[in-house]
Amino acid sequence: MRSDRRGVALVVALVGVLACAPADGPSTTGPRAGAPGIGDPDFPKDGNGGYDVSHYDLVIDYTPASKRLVGVTTIAASATQELSAFNLDLAGLDVREVAVDGAPATFTRQGDELTVRPAGPIADEARFSVKVSYSGVPRPIRDRADLGTYGFIPTADGAFVTSEPNGAKTWFPGNDHPADKAAFDFTITVPAGVTALANGEMSGKPTTSGGKTTYRWRERHPMVTYLATATLGKFELRQGRTSGGIPNLAAADPRFRSSLDRLYTTSAELTDYWATVFGPYPFGSTGGVVDDYAAGYALENQTKPLYGGFDPDESIIAHELAHQWFGNSLSIRRWKDLWLNEGFATYAEWLWAEHKGRRTAEAAFTDYYNRPATDEIWNYPPGRARPDDLFNDSVYSRGAMTLHALRRAVGDQTFFALLRTWAADHRYGHVTTDEFVQLAEKMSGKDLGALFDAWLFQPRKPSALG
Repeated sequence: MRSDRRGVALVVALVGVLACAPADGPSTTGPRAGAPGIGDPDFPKDGNGGYDVSHYDLVIDYTPASKRLVGVTTIAASATQELSAFNLDLAGLDVREVAVDGAPATFTRQGDELTVRPAGPIADEARFSVKVSYSGVPRPIRDRADLGTYGFIPTADGAFVTSEPNGAKTWFPGNDHPADKAAFDFTITVPAGVTALANGEMSGKPTTSGGKTTYRWRERHPMVTYLATATLGKFELRQGRTSGGIPNLAAADPRFRSSLDRLYTTSAELTDYWATVFGPYPFGSTGGVVDDYAAGYALENQTKPLYGGFDPDESIIAHELAHQWFGNSLSIRRWKDLWLNEGFATYAEWLWAEHKGRRTAEAAFTDYYNRPATDEIWNYPPGRARPDDLFNDSVYSRGAMTLHALRRAVGDQTFFALLRTWAADHRYGHVTTDEFVQLAEKMSGKDLGALFDAWLFQPRKPSALG
């Protein structure tokens, strides 16, 4: 994700991580309630403990004229403790009924927490399903000054859906934290003439009946909740394959029709090029969507980056598609490690400019390094993203500088082999800064502790060589 204040746009169950926090309080031998948070101290109420989701089945009927959403979400999960109750994240919206393994369950609401109490306890390690029927007018999140508006955002002809960091709860119940990844199926019904775009690939052709059209999409690869989208509206589409054979879909609101062909061809070129730099493309399709909503940012929604109300240039597309590897396939366990997403994607912009012969990564690094020691970028160590300022320029730019300082220290051969190994070793999984440092030291044979400490964790300007 990239913010406009910088001048630029900010299979399956087997990879589900058992990262959910245990229930609050001491261990017991009997069933107990799962924790109301997944264990991220920076976002203590995000996600939930006691279970791990493997699959979401989202069935949504949305009417743009009334902004009303009617939904049924069915979640397949596994218990990570013996459960007497568990929570789901859901903001607003009215819950009609909840069932666990087909049996009615009782539920209560408090803030954004939906607490479900099944008819009987769920055994540790047992697989179970929970079905939630709900409806209402989605309310996007607007209370973070550094992010603007995010979540399910109604528009005149549909919806603009970008959920980073915790906006998925504005349109479906779930375990809304990147530590819990799952596969997704989407069944989306909208008025005829409206297009529904979601992650992954379309399952069959849209069907129209009674003035409504239903679209079905499937993302079979694991995905964090903030990357899920159901962007709706009037779009012109271009579909085909990249030169490397990857299915490619570009969509643009009619206002941005002139950007459609360039979005399509640039997305294809970049996807294929990043595959030579970072390793094989991790997903089943690529592309992008330009919608007529002035978000002022872009988000790397899995397989379909979304550009909010502007015609993206090559640098922005390079950034969002690099995220398909770094952020989407490789996901962070805790928000404090966000530089592993944004620093890598920003460095990808520099690599793309270098590849095109426009400017070297060294020149980009030098431009930033020439900022005076009093510049605020040096006061914000990017290795510890702050919950009240997640998308600070330092997380992006100083994060990218960290990678270039590493490249200088270990040489191009080791550096680019490191990127490919990092992406391959953690494909569809989770990553931490410590794991990256350990791999860099292993592959280079060097002690890099001082370099990473200076660039990631010290609130001051490092020496140019780290």
